[in-house]
Amino acid sequence: MDLGLEGKKAIICASSRGLGRGCAEALAEAGCEIVLNGRDEAVLSETKAAIEAAHKVKVTSVAADVSTREGQEALLAACPNPDILVNNNGGPPRRDYSELDRAAMLDGAIQNFITPVELIQAVAPGMQERGFGRIVNITSLSVRMPIEGLDLSSGARAGLTAFLAGVCRQLAPHGITINNLLPGKMDTDRLKGGFTRAAEQTGKSVDQVRAAQAAEIPAQRFGTAEEFGQTCAFLCSRQAGYITGQNILMDGGLFPSAF
Repeated sequence: MDLGLEGKKAIICASSRGLGRGCAEALAEAGCEIVLNGRDEAVLSETKAAIEAAHKVKVTSVAADVSTREGQEALLAACPNPDILVNNNGGPPRRDYSELDRAAMLDGAIQNFITPVELIQAVAPGMQERGFGRIVNITSLSVRMPIEGLDLSSGARAGLTAFLAGVCRQLAPHGITINNLLPGKMDTDRLKGGFTRAAEQTGKSVDQVRAAQAAEIPAQRFGTAEEFGQTCAFLCSRQAGYITGQNILMDGGLFPSAF
């Protein structure tokens, strides 16, 4: 399918690896000019080279922490007028709510609520002038289904979801859509780290933990960064111009709900 994105400019935050990289690769495949972001310059450089070689599009990399003003300014300097913004950022580490202090809670809110709002504030006016914009926020299944120890991440991302539910309707008349992608158990480094932690706690092997968790998912497998990225690219397409304010679960059916 031609997604109508040839020549569009896309900023994808936290895209040197994992789900962010999956989104960058899918948008590059669709013909977008890509701005990559990450904090590890070596990983970022490898991702840039791989996408350039595979898709023959312009790729710019920005090594920065997107949660900081300096990081945001560097991204926007690399691409002052993006047509597409994919908000993504690492979540706070797993921690019981009783262990959270004020500083940790403020950091979580900055990472997963304030930062994406600030970036939307920066790019939306230009999108309005051009009459086209696609904003996709990578949040989490935990927004819909609480996960023990991820309360801070869940709360910040749920706050972002509620905040943008009104904003997306303000921007819809200008050809701008805002949607959220909610990943469940995706086959990423973060998930693999969870397998290791669970194996240490239970005395089971990593393979046993992995198999048991996959068996809990109706699809009987974990999601991939590639299929996640392709869904993101569709939400950015011309065909998805009538989809806005939606929370798209990508969890293989793990969350049991009819609506």
